[in-house]
Amino acid sequence: MPKLKTHSGTKKRLTLTKRGKLLHRHAGGGHFLEKKRASRKRVYDGMVALTGKQVKSVRRNLGV
Repeated sequence: MPKLKTHSGTKKRLTLTKRGKLLHRHAGGGHFLEKKRASRKRVYDGMVALTGKQVKSVRRNLGV
């Protein structure tokens, strides 16, 4: 069976931790920042762990 190629878009947007969690950026923190409260913008700063059914398909895309 041939090797699967890594999905380039997924590779750029997600990071894999040493413990195997998949982290991604918060959605909504890229534009229209003038109208958002400072506390709301701070929430968008960090990374969030990917959960649910998406993990299986993303792992397949990354070849993990």
